[in-house]
Amino acid sequence: MAAKRNFVNNFREYLSIERGLSENSIFSYVSDVQKLEKYLTKEKKQLQSSSEKDITNFLREESRKKLSSRTRARVVASLRQFYGYLENRKLIETNPMQAIEAPKIEKALPDFLTQDEIRKLFQVFKEENLLELRDKTMFEFLYSAGLRISEACSLLMPDIDRQNQVLTIKGKGGRERLVPYGEVASKLLTDYLDRARTEILNQYESEFVFVSKKGGALSRKSAWRLLKRYMKRAGIGRNITPHTLRHSFATHLLQNKADLRSVQELLGHMDIATTQIYTHLANNELKKTHQEFHTRA
Repeated sequence: MAAKRNFVNNFREYLSIERGLSENSIFSYVSDVQKLEKYLTKEKKQLQSSSEKDITNFLREESRKKLSSRTRARVVASLRQFYGYLENRKLIETNPMQAIEAPKIEKALPDFLTQDEIRKLFQVFKEENLLELRDKTMFEFLYSAGLRISEACSLLMPDIDRQNQVLTIKGKGGRERLVPYGEVASKLLTDYLDRARTEILNQYESEFVFVSKKGGALSRKSAWRLLKRYMKRAGIGRNITPHTLRHSFATHLLQNKADLRSVQELLGHMDIATTQIYTHLANNELKKTHQEFHTRA
């Protein structure tokens, strides 16, 4: 068992140090390998000696859990990374992933809030409540600056250039990008920093912008839970996540004729193809408007 754990731990270090992947990506890859490890242990087999048949049987068992094609594809990608790592270091003689293909991903358009729903959502926060002021400010940055929730939660005070209204964001793979933010976010941030942040911290000190009562960063899990509460208060019966605000940011920019390359830069996407999916969302909304209001639709 110790040897197997070393394979996984070494793989984790490789992803972090040599590949420079984000904590989220590392967690996903390692957890997929650990699922395989658990399955193989049950079959009295080991990670480093598994065969193509073993992997196929594991993937078949995983598919019975009704996982999405995207999740199943990620599992295959994780195992391909892991066994490629073992092969490159000559820790295995044969790579069991060589002939295994990833499932085709069903292209699902990301969900987003309409501009009217955004207005409704941001009207329900009670800014006299210091915690709600913090929450509103954080969600405003997700929407008006297109931040990932992990980027907002890990945002540090030195990352904010308040004079120029620009954030330095450390995104996926440790890549940095500069993201501007507007007047609404600026006013909320000033109010939050002046009135709420020190009070929430109480006797604690922290470099994080969005803080909890214990002095640490507000967690992604807490942000998800809080957003659900505010959505319910706004009467918007949709099951969304904090990432939906980032999707809304990109979609609304394109609806208002923003340049695709600029949106790519703001989102921090390496490949413009990743950004292009938002043009489908924007176009779908234009079609709905045409069908609803044009006399010959």
